[in-house]
This record gives sequence, C-alpha cells and structure tokens, in this order.
Amino acid sequence: MTTALLSTADELHARVRRGRRAVVMTMGALHEGHATLIRGAREIAGPDGEVVVTVFVNPLQFGAGEDLDRYPRTLDADMKLAEQAGADAVFAPSVDEVYPGGAPQVRVSAGPMGERLEGAARPGHFDGMLTVVAKLLHLTRPDAALFGQKDAQQLALIRRMVRDLNFGVEIVAVPTVREEDGLALSSRNRYLSAEERRTALALSRALFAGRDRHAAQEALRARAREVPSTHARAEALSAIGESRAAADAHAVATAVPGAAAAVRAAARTALDEAARFDPPLRLDYLALVDPADFAEIDDDFTGEAVLAVAARVGATRLIDNLPLTFGAAS
Repeated sequence: MTTALLSTADELHARVRRGRRAVVMTMGALHEGHATLIRGAREIAGPDGEVVVTVFVNPLQFGAGEDLDRYPRTLDADMKLAEQAGADAVFAPSVDEVYPGGAPQVRVSAGPMGERLEGAARPGHFDGMLTVVAKLLHLTRPDAALFGQKDAQQLALIRRMVRDLNFGVEIVAVPTVREEDGLALSSRNRYLSAEERRTALALSRALFAGRDRHAAQEALRARAREVPSTHARAEALSAIGESRAAADAHAVATAVPGAAAAVRAAARTALDEAARFDPPLRLDYLALVDPADFAEIDDDFTGEAVLAVAARVGATRLIDNLPLTFGAAS
C-alpha cells in the first residue's frame, strides 16, 4: 500500500470513495497510540473502505504561553507510521487551507462541560478543539471517526457535539495505549528528561492506586450484599459457621469511607509523594467525574465514571485517566 499525501480539500474530495471511510484526527508527531487508532480505523473501514489520517496542528486550541511553536512537526515520519498502520491517505492541510481568511469568527462553543478540568486549566481550548473537529468532519466526510480515551474530556465533548448538532458520523473510542512502565503514550513525552520521566510515572501510579482501591471496595460491597438480611437466615448460616464471615463483611463494608472519596484519597497519596520528588510533580487537578458532564461524582454515585489527573513535570504538562464503574454488581 502506498499512502497518499493530500494538502487540500479539493484533493481529498477528488478521491473516489468505495465502502466506508474512517478518519483518525491527529496533530502529528505520531506514535504507537496513533497507530492503534489507525489500525482500528482499518478494521472499521474494511478492505474495500478508506482510512484517512489528518495531521494538523490547530492554533485555535493553544492558549497564551502554550507550546504551539515547539509542538513537534514530523510529517515524513508520520507518513511512514500511517502507511505501516494501514492508512490510505494522510490529509495534512496548511493553516490557510483550514482557516481561509484567518481565524474563524464563528466557532463551536464547548458550553459548561468545556469550562471544567482541562477547560479551566486551558481557557478556550475546547472551543478551538471542537471548531477544528467540526471543520475536519465536514472536510473529510467520514462514516466513522476514532479518538483515544486518553483525552477523555475531549472525547466526551466530541460525542456531545455530534449528538447535539446532528453530525452523521459514528464516534469510536479507543482505549489508552501505555508504554511498558505505565506512562500513557503522548507526543509530549519526548520533552521529558530521564529524571522528569521518573516523576511523570506518578500519574499512572496514582490512577492504578485509585483503581485498586475501587476494585477492593466494590468487592467488599458485593460481599456485604450477599449477607443474610433476615434473622432466621442468619441463624441458619450460623449453624454452618458462616455468621462470622457475614458479620465481618458487614463491618468492613460499613467501616470503609465513601467509595468515591476512598478512590480519590488513594490516588492523591501517590501524587503527594511525587510532589516531593526531584524534579517535583506539580498537580493541576485530580478528579473523579461523570463522563456525561465531567462534574465530580458523589459517594452514592453508580454507573460509569472517569478518574482523571493532570500535572506538570518541568515544562511539560501531561494528562491521564482511567474509566471506573461504580455499583456494577448492584
């Protein structure tokens, strides 16, 4: 397969379409995480369909003092990775091609969800992101578009935009790809020195600690739900030696703090430790949120949630998250 390099919308629209088109949107500096997305797109498009990878560093989603100018631009290497992963075309337009006449006056607003967490740390970021995603969806006209779960808030907002504004496209989420040491793959990882990378591993350690606490609590609560609820049944179980186990389960399940609070506390411990490293980790936020609106969940919450963290190590800002399900056995 030879992957075509396209730089204009006219070149893209001139391609003869057969079967489904699946699109992977990137800002370049492709790595194995992007390759996983492209391979997923290849499966969705099928042998008769088409996979298009967009490479565009979007100036609208970079704020003052952020790394727009130093963001890596590696188109030659990106082409090779895209071709190896199964892309039919790479669409790498210029800023003038995407925004003819300058920055657009009409933009997509991310609304209240876009003002939380990443939106609070990076004002205007999600408006710029949604605006370019909307434009690229119109330009590429895909049947499906794939996005990584590492950018969980971005994914949630894209899904909301597609639903609220009636885009005729399927949004497919792909799990986060991690390096062997647990660090989530990111184009920004290349900025880290060896010492900074060791500190950065606290992000994934914190998430894994929260996940482990969550799993332990869910197991305790599931055991407690199995405890007999009537005196007669308790007496019957006592005869076969199970009353002590039932009592222990009740005691432990009652004694543990609220599920969400315990998960946050377990993750926070790892992050507080990393704040004392050299170089230190500087936490932006640790949050346990409902993916529907990215608001913090309460201790009586049931359903899907996202444990998310963002922090700086040296000059590099990193994000990571894990999905969790509360009350799965209820």
